[in-house]
Amino acid sequence: MRSALLAVAAATALAASAVALASVPPGVDPGPLSRAANDARVAALTDIGHHMFFDATLSASGAMSCATCHDPNTGFGPSNDLPVQLGGPMLNLPGVRAAPSIKYLQAVPQFSEHFFDSEDEADESVDNGPTGGLMWDGRADRAQDQARFPLLSPFEMANASPADVVNAIENTPYADKFKALFGPTIFDNTDAAFEGATEALAAFEETASIFYPYSSKYDAYLAGKATLTAQEMRGLELFNDADKGNCASCHISQVANDGEPPQFTDFGLIAVGVPRNKAIPANADPAYFDLGACGPLRTDLAGQADYCGLFRTPTLRNVALRKTFFHNGEFHTLRDVVAFYATRDSDPGRWYPKAADGTVEKFDDLPRKYWPNINTDPPFGQKAGDPPALTDPEIDDVVAFLGTLTDGYKPN
Repeated sequence: MRSALLAVAAATALAASAVALASVPPGVDPGPLSRAANDARVAALTDIGHHMFFDATLSASGAMSCATCHDPNTGFGPSNDLPVQLGGPMLNLPGVRAAPSIKYLQAVPQFSEHFFDSEDEADESVDNGPTGGLMWDGRADRAQDQARFPLLSPFEMANASPADVVNAIENTPYADKFKALFGPTIFDNTDAAFEGATEALAAFEETASIFYPYSSKYDAYLAGKATLTAQEMRGLELFNDADKGNCASCHISQVANDGEPPQFTDFGLIAVGVPRNKAIPANADPAYFDLGACGPLRTDLAGQADYCGLFRTPTLRNVALRKTFFHNGEFHTLRDVVAFYATRDSDPGRWYPKAADGTVEKFDDLPRKYWPNINTDPPFGQKAGDPPALTDPEIDDVVAFLGTLTDGYKPN
C-alpha cells in the first residue's frame, strides 16, 4: 500500500511542469486538452486528494480524516469492530450505519429504479429493479457527490458548511498546490473551491493501483497463477451453487465477457432482514428504523414502500478484513454472516430475540408492513426446523473461499 501511495506522489512530481497547462477552475469546461495536460491535471488532483484523505484538520474535531473510517490496512473500511463510528466536533456522536469499504466502487453504475443487465450478464429484457448508486442507500451517483457527505455530516467530520472545509484547506501545507491547479484566487470562491476539493477526493479514490488493484488470490487463480486449496475450491462451488449458497446470484464471481474481473456484486439493492443492532444508540428508540433506500438518510424515495429495508449489495472483495458486517454492523465475524444466510429461516431463534411468550421476533429491524420486501431466494426460503441451506463444514468452506478475495496475494 505504501508503495502505491508513493507512486501517486511520484506521478504528480513528474507531471508538475505541465500542471500550468492543465489548470482549470472547478465546474468550468476545459475544452480539448492535450493528453499530457489532461494526465497532468489528473495527477495533480490525485495528489491533492491523497493529502486531503489523510488530513484530520479538515474535520471540526481536528482529529478525524477520511482514513479514520476507511483505513487502507483494512480494505478501506473501519479498523475497529464498532457497529457505527464516532464523529462530530467532540468525536462523541455515533453514526447510524456501519462505515462501508470504499474499494472497488469504480464500476458502480448510477442509481436506477429499473436496471437492465448488459448483454454480458443476462437477458436485457429482465428488470432487476433498484440498482446502483454509492453509499448503503445508493443516494450518491458519483464519487465526487459521495465525498460531500462525510465532510458535512454532523456525526462524521461535522463541518458546519463548505466554507469551513475551504478555510481548512487554505491553511494546509498543500494549499499552494490547490491554487496552482485551480487558480490563485480559488479560495475567494467557496463554491468553486469546495467543488475542487470533492473532485480531488474523487480522483484519489479512483486510483486503480490503490482502490481496485485486483490482486487477490482469486484473481491470481483466474489468471492461472495460483491454485485454490481443496477447501477453497469447495467453498467456491458452494458459493456458485444456486441450490446451496447461491451467493453468486448477487455477488457475481465470473469474469465478464469483455474480460473485466468479477466485482463480487450486482450493485443491486436488497432486503435481507438483518437483526436489529441494539448497540446502535439510535435504535434505543423503538420507533426508529433505518429503512435504507426509503429513508431516513435518503429522502428522494421517502414514502415508496417497495424500497423500504433495501440496502445496496456491497462487493465481497476484502470482506475477510472487515470486523463488522451489514449496514448496521450487527455481525462481527464472517462465519456468522455466512451462517445467518444459511439458517435465517430454518433456525430464526438463533438470530432474532424472543418475545415474552417465547415466540421468535423475526425481522425485528423492519416494520411488518415492509416484510414483503425481504428476499426469500436461496439460501433463504426454508421453514423453521428444515435442514439449513449449508452445513457447518460447508459454511467453513465458503468462509475459506471468501478469504481468497483479499488483495495483496503474492503467488509463489
